[in-house]
Amino acid sequence: MTATSPVGLHRVLEPTGDALSLPQAARRLDASPEIGADEVRIDVDVLNLDAASYRQLAEKHTSGGAVDGAAVRAEVLDIIATRGKMQNPVTGSGGMLIGRVAQIGPDSPLGLSVGDDVATLVSLSLTPLEITDGLERWDGLGERVPAQGHAILFGRSIAAVLPEDLEPELALMVMDVCGAPALVSRVIADHRERTGEAPVVAVLGGAGKSGSLSLAAAGVAGASRRIAVVPFQREADLLEGSGLADVVAIADARSPLGLLGAVEEAGGPADVTVVCVDVPGCEQPAILATAQGGTVIFFSMATNFAAAALGAEGLAADVRMLVGNGYVPGHAELALDLLRTTPGVRALFESRLAGEQTGAL
Repeated sequence: MTATSPVGLHRVLEPTGDALSLPQAARRLDASPEIGADEVRIDVDVLNLDAASYRQLAEKHTSGGAVDGAAVRAEVLDIIATRGKMQNPVTGSGGMLIGRVAQIGPDSPLGLSVGDDVATLVSLSLTPLEITDGLERWDGLGERVPAQGHAILFGRSIAAVLPEDLEPELALMVMDVCGAPALVSRVIADHRERTGEAPVVAVLGGAGKSGSLSLAAAGVAGASRRIAVVPFQREADLLEGSGLADVVAIADARSPLGLLGAVEEAGGPADVTVVCVDVPGCEQPAILATAQGGTVIFFSMATNFAAAALGAEGLAADVRMLVGNGYVPGHAELALDLLRTTPGVRALFESRLAGEQTGAL
């Protein structure tokens, strides 16, 4: 077996030389199935495109109010074939996958066994990927993509064996966003240690996957008040009675005054604001709705971080801003436990999964 880099540098085809990039920033990766000594090859079952990426693709290929699923599928196939990975060239993001371990290099540190059903906990934007079935089972109308092919994990990749007590698709939905609740828990614990007080937590996009898990994590971590912000009444209806939020507010997270007013009316400003919406333009409203000395966690691939930094400066906002990078030690276990133990989270995820499977979402 050939020598490898634990972070995948040996798989980078473009750029090379002095301009060599890490796999996430690279233009093209080598997705060949032959593995190095510390690599793992996964036989792919399902890709899960991240929300920001799928939204961009769907909006690009919408005409007359209808998404052209065939065009979306064709573009995803082209991206993978061209880049050797699934990385949306507009959003820069990818998603994750589930599959079965097919081959393991003798020096792999990941602790996996051949035949394990696993979810990758690293982005498709840096994972070498080859599709062999033309995505023929996918209609292009949702984030969940049945697929056949293979993916490569590096020595410093992360993967988790799928739990036996959950449907694989349900576990995938949770693991796709498991970094969010873990970071929310850490930030709340830090706030309580620094101030001696339990924080008010506002979650923008509270009815979504990362949002609902963040609300659940905030409750377990001891938030004094949980405010869920959603854009539409139908999403508010999903949260009412779930036990995940003390108050559900309807507001456009892109509207500075609208969001501020809704959060304040619900008991804010927030000490911790979690941005889980997959649309741009939420940076300054989120900062404005956060108390001085508070924290904003940006957990959306649609975030413009220059706008966030300059917006905070322009508002004279003394807030700490964190980028949710998707990895916190123990994040998968924490998120899966929240799903198992929080009926409101379980109901939202099962409803979303049923909608995706029937085409209702």
